[in-house]
Amino acid sequence: MYPVLYEAGFASQAKAVSRDDGMKLTGMWISAVVRCAPPGNKPSPEEQRNCAPWLDEEIALLKELRVVVCLGKIAFDGFLNHQLRAGRIGARKGFEFRHGAEYAMGDGVALIASYHPSLQNTNTGKLTRRMFLDVFWRARVAAGL
Repeated sequence: MYPVLYEAGFASQAKAVSRDDGMKLTGMWISAVVRCAPPGNKPSPEEQRNCAPWLDEEIALLKELRVVVCLGKIAFDGFLNHQLRAGRIGARKGFEFRHGAEYAMGDGVALIASYHPSLQNTNTGKLTRRMFLDVFWRARVAAGL
């Protein structure tokens, strides 16, 4: 992921190896819908609900939020659920997860969906480097960067 963020201008270097390696992110924030690594790496609905208040608080602190890129369906569903809880959308109807889908949310935030950059998706070609990079170039434009 970091090589793509670097190429799109969001990261200061293409590789992150440790917390102290000098990596700086610019114009972006990385978050997670679920804060644990559940068995099988797929969080249960209960785990997602348990983590929801953390996501809500984190998004509330991002005062200049203009674009959200959701990496995978779990992130996409989690962000839509956040928007419902916050009263920014009235229903999930009309929001379909597919790679490259882009939606204007009620609060002026753009939502862009991407396949998750897991090895399963990248090794099979479901998500290519070009597809992933295109999502972040679109995010830069949508954010006015």
